[in-house]
Parts: sequence; C-alpha cells; structure tokens
Amino acid sequence: MISYFDSFNILSENELNELENYLTCRTLNKNDFLIKEGRICNEVAVIKSGILRSYCYCYKGTEETNNIYFQGEIAMAYSSMLTQTPSEENIQALVPTELSIIRKSDLDKFFASGANWQKIGRLMTEKQYLSLEDHIFNLQKRTAKERYEKLLKEQPQYIQKVPLQYLASYLGMTQRHLSRIRKDINF
Repeated sequence: MISYFDSFNILSENELNELENYLTCRTLNKNDFLIKEGRICNEVAVIKSGILRSYCYCYKGTEETNNIYFQGEIAMAYSSMLTQTPSEENIQALVPTELSIIRKSDLDKFFASGANWQKIGRLMTEKQYLSLEDHIFNLQKRTAKERYEKLLKEQPQYIQKVPLQYLASYLGMTQRHLSRIRKDINF
C-alpha cells in the first residue's frame, strides 16, 4: 500500500509513514471474496501478491468479468465505496492473494487532512475512470480479435495467468470464440 501511494510522487516521507499505522494485511484463499454483491464496500486493498477478479451477474444470470487486478494494483468496489450503497459486484481471489488494506473511514481522514492527500484522492478517481472508459471503448470499438491482440500486447500477464473462461468474459466473447482467436493467432 505504501508503494502504491508513493508511486504518485506527491506524499512526503512523514505522510507515508503515518499511513503505515492504518494498514492491515489480509490473505485470501483461492475463491475467497474481498467483497460480495449486496454488501457495502468499506475498505481499499492493494494486492501484494495474487490475482483478484471483479464480476457481476448479468440479466441472463451469467457471470460477467469487469476487471482483473494484479500485484501492485488497487482493488475495491468503487461505486459502493463512494456512495456507501450495496455493491453490485463481487471481487474474488483467483489464486491465494495477499492484500494490504485500509478502511474507508481512515482513508477519508487522510483525504481531509491536506492538499497532498486530496490530490491523491483525485488521481485515484481519475485512474479508476480512465481504466473503466478504456475497457468500455475496447468492447465497443474493437473486434474480438483486436481486443485479444491489444490485451496480448499491453497486458500479457492476463493471457498467461487468467483462466480462459474469465478472460473470455472480460473480453466480451464466448470461451469458444476466444479459443478460435488464440488458435488463429498462434499459427
């Protein structure tokens, strides 16, 4: 968590040191949840090791993968945390995962404590928005093959470490279609 906030190059050493007093560690086993649909998100996690998957149930009753998080990334049910309403997403460990956690109430105190923390809060929100927008535009503007090729080029860890059914869902296609695309590209 410290290195995540330090990566913004805004906080002083004292501000980072103060943060350490509010952090806890949590380990999730494979298939354990950081948050389940219907619960209110009251914490922010940074992945120390492992992989998390965010998904929701669509109107057909199938799971749709919204996001996949790797080491060093921040994970939370963002809209639930902001609005303090029940989450519509589930965030689940794909493998044993170690997290650094801060409670929302503690993070809010930091955000209220000064300009540096306010800037961090704004930048965190901007990162979340840009990531979501990129994913939406990717689904709307690119063919299935182009989406896979973009992921292969920009985030190869997804291809290497995420089970095929979740990868297909994240890319907005069936597992069968993804298998055909992978076969065509590998020839």
